[in-house]
Amino acid sequence: MKKSYVAVTSVLFLALALTAYSERGAIMLKILPGALDKIMSQQPLAELPDGLHISLCGAGGPMPSDNRSGPCVAVMAGEQLFVVDAGTNGARNLGRMGFNQGKIEALFLTHFHSDHIDGLGEMAMLRWVADNNSGPLPVYGPAGVAEIVSGFNRAYAQDAVHRTDHHGVKVAPPSGAGMSPKDFALPKIGESVTVYSNENLQIEMISADHFPVTPAVAYKFTYKGRSLLISGDTVKSPSIEKHSAGVDLLVHEALSTKLMVLMAESAARTGNPLREKLFNDTHNYHTTPVEAAEIARDARVGHLLYYHIVPALMAPGMEAIWLEGVEEVFSAVTLGQDGTSISMPANSREIIHQSSLL
Repeated sequence: MKKSYVAVTSVLFLALALTAYSERGAIMLKILPGALDKIMSQQPLAELPDGLHISLCGAGGPMPSDNRSGPCVAVMAGEQLFVVDAGTNGARNLGRMGFNQGKIEALFLTHFHSDHIDGLGEMAMLRWVADNNSGPLPVYGPAGVAEIVSGFNRAYAQDAVHRTDHHGVKVAPPSGAGMSPKDFALPKIGESVTVYSNENLQIEMISADHFPVTPAVAYKFTYKGRSLLISGDTVKSPSIEKHSAGVDLLVHEALSTKLMVLMAESAARTGNPLREKLFNDTHNYHTTPVEAAEIARDARVGHLLYYHIVPALMAPGMEAIWLEGVEEVFSAVTLGQDGTSISMPANSREIIHQSSLL
């Protein structure tokens, strides 16, 4: 009797499953409107408490990765949205996380390596048409940012014409296309320069050390008693440590020398001398995970968030190798990936780890 009941139940379940599969299009048409309404009505900025918050729109470096796109950090200060660097997929990830790219106040570049700028054109275009902005996207950076902006503006000039011709001036007003540069002289080592400020917010530019890549800078955000510093690409830097002193959150790049050596050795064994050289060349202008932890410890920061994770952590166990030795130096760490979000309510000491937005 029991076996018969199980058999009948199994047949019925299979029949229901087959019916559901065959009618999946019709079922989806019933479900989709509500799901789309939920997506369209997302307002993550409005849902956050007043404070300083970050979401990684790109946690990786130049190497392909399934869950770590090119470097991109969204910073929310109160109701203002800023972006630091615009790596591949950064603009799209912002949309996937529910942010309206049209609300971006300004974008800040740490330096001009391709993986930090290759999503600029898309970021500017989406910012323009997502909220019918009538002015171009302000792009802040050290000397040289004007040339970068000019090049992207030229490359996207015809696209801008097409957008306006197709959607009209109410969606894509010509005056809002592209970007406008805001460049600043590189601060002396150990010093900073304020590049953006209002009543409650200060954004400072700080020299980093990514030699032979120059200029290279970090950015420090201070808002209503909360602070964070985004390192950009750099070796372990006394200047970064100095300006990180006491910040609530240090967002720092890092590269695992051990994993890069393994990759270089593999390239040598398999007859790829160019790749071997590329993998070996990367060691001398990045920070190791342990070195970043030492900065966090010595600067007495509240929390360390790793980003610009190099190399790509493609297999189980690689994260453990990447983090070797970190726990012994500084334990309040997060290994970032796309969507990692941290919230710091104003005038408090809370550091809240949000659910991933992706």
